[in-house]
Amino acid sequence: MMTFRPLFWPTFFTIPAIILLISLGSWQLSRLSEKTELIAQFEQRSNAAAIGINQVTMPVEEFEFQRIGVNGTFLHQLEIYLTGRTYEGNAGFHVVTPFLTSDGVILINRGWVSEAYREPGTRPFSLTEGEIYVEGILRLPGRKGYFVPENEPEAGFWFTLKPTEIAQFLKQEEMIKNYYIDVIRTGEIITLPIAAEVNIFVPNSHFNYALTWFGLALALIGVYLAFHHQNGRLQFSSKSTSD
Repeated sequence: MMTFRPLFWPTFFTIPAIILLISLGSWQLSRLSEKTELIAQFEQRSNAAAIGINQVTMPVEEFEFQRIGVNGTFLHQLEIYLTGRTYEGNAGFHVVTPFLTSDGVILINRGWVSEAYREPGTRPFSLTEGEIYVEGILRLPGRKGYFVPENEPEAGFWFTLKPTEIAQFLKQEEMIKNYYIDVIRTGEIITLPIAAEVNIFVPNSHFNYALTWFGLALALIGVYLAFHHQNGRLQFSSKSTSD
């Protein structure tokens, strides 16, 4: 038999706190479902048949990671380099080259090169001339991380791929500014620049967050009950019976 005589003030503060913690845990489970669905959409887009630039409509966010194919010509004289990129633990740069198409100029991240191959003259084999077909995935403009320096165009330091800043620096006002293309590796042969493999990374730790909130709720319930038990307000006793 249980006897429970709750104290007013501990109960007054504990019950809303428990409700809040459970609500936060439930919200995280909802976000987990949404994020899982979003990742599935990204993977589907990246593996779908390539579309053209003229098929990308607003809002462009709905086409993130969409496979896209373009015909045009590389403007090698305007390429820029993203600093601080690595490949298999080796430091280097990403080569970003404007690409002239019938629908305008678009930035294409062609992939990684080491310091030794940063300058175009060291890799003439990569300076493709004439009209070619390029296939990749649509990416939204980069967002500067908290500890990432600001771009320094005049000094040649680009840390975040922001088409608007690059277009302004290169004086290419007609450049597409709300997205760019990441070239994707399609075969086993690796050439410079080394294109990226399709690797969609979207942080999805909501299940762990949910466990944390639910765990705190359970811990608070345990503390609440233990407090009342120690103060003699929560007691358990066996019911005696007589013949």
